Amino acid sequence: MDIMTPKAKTGWRHEREEASMADVHRSIGTQKHASRWRRALAFVGPGYLVAVGYMDPGNWSTSLAGGSKFGYTLLTVALLSNLMAIVLQSLCARLAIGSGRDLAQACRDAFPRWVSIPLWLFAEIAIIATDIAEVIGTAIGLNLLFGIPLELGVLITALDVFLILYLQKIGFRFVEAFVIALLGIITVCFGVQIFMADPQWGEVIRGFFPTTEIVSNPEMLYLALGILGATVMPHNLYLHSGIVQTRDYGHSVPEKREALTYATIDSTVALCFALLINASILILAAAAFHANGRTDVAELGEASSLLAPLLGLALAPTLFGIALLCCGLNSTVTATMAGQIIMEGFLKIRLQPWIRRLITRAIAIVPAGFVTIWYGDAGTAELLILTQVVLSLQLSFAVFPLVMFTANKAKMGDLVAPRWLSAIAYTIAIIIAGLNIKLLFDFVIG
Repeated sequence: MDIMTPKAKTGWRHEREEASMADVHRSIGTQKHASRWRRALAFVGPGYLVAVGYMDPGNWSTSLAGGSKFGYTLLTVALLSNLMAIVLQSLCARLAIGSGRDLAQACRDAFPRWVSIPLWLFAEIAIIATDIAEVIGTAIGLNLLFGIPLELGVLITALDVFLILYLQKIGFRFVEAFVIALLGIITVCFGVQIFMADPQWGEVIRGFFPTTEIVSNPEMLYLALGILGATVMPHNLYLHSGIVQTRDYGHSVPEKREALTYATIDSTVALCFALLINASILILAAAAFHANGRTDVAELGEASSLLAPLLGLALAPTLFGIALLCCGLNSTVTATMAGQIIMEGFLKIRLQPWIRRLITRAIAIVPAGFVTIWYGDAGTAELLILTQVVLSLQLSFAVFPLVMFTANKAKMGDLVAPRWLSAIAYTIAIIIAGLNIKLLFDFVIG
């Protein structure tokens, strides 16, 4: 039962009820009496789970398409998207530590049901779009490595729920360790492939500088928004605001400030790591495909098959497949937790993780399976890019509430965001909304 509190006192309409992700809430000690270095290490982990969402299989498709068609030009979009993500994820940690709520719980408390229920639906759409990308990406990875048909691979992805259940059962630190280990494998795979591709590093550096063509060229803008949607993903905002609370950081203001500092460092470093992977995908596509006149590569399977003849080594497609499969598995873990946070936070409905996972995965498997069976690789590539644009269109519905809450002194108390940070965050939110309006306008007028 909700307990009413004076609004002027807390800024929230109700007392916080059950903690976010109650089964692992404050389950990890923070070495309160250890050195600063050891305390900082205790907070390492959540940022890398968040970073996974910035390099999921949907991101691969948009980055491959952008790199093959426009060379290194869209590297600036990857950079700007990552900078936006760093700001927004720091606000997620601030909301969680300052208010004791995740973003879904905050939305349910702050808004009437006629607002919070649509926000929940938009968040679920984002989860489904993410899951479709993971289903397709993992299936393609299985096909590349083991020759498993795409249709069968799509069905096999439903079984990953048992992996997640096992990891969560033995402890949240094992989930983080699993994710970080796979990220290490992905890094090695791309490092070797970039070395093989030998890109023009001068062009790479110039690609990080913005150009007006990105906005004026509708096709480039479509891919740029796909990269944005794949980078600053809506469900990641809900995820981070929940998993930060797995740390037992104390209740006093100084302890919360220290926790916020360490959590922000963790997410910032992890997202810089994610930028390295995202940029590597685009650089690989530009160096291997665009430079060789292949400007139409977007299918993950086609990209893998072309790497061997273009780079001259049979190892390249194997590394590509390993990295893709690792990305799919990693994204599965984080999307499951985000789905749990969203459903419990908005609706106060607690489901067993395997039930929740099978529901979202079943919803994703239907469109992914249909497209795979009827349209093959070309269809899966188009669906992957579409899912990322859908994520971009959903983004504003998570970003604006996040910025509003963290800028509110009554809700956040001593951990309210500084005005300069809120100003930057509102600017980011407006830019994202404006680009989405531009995309819709271009789509309507054809």
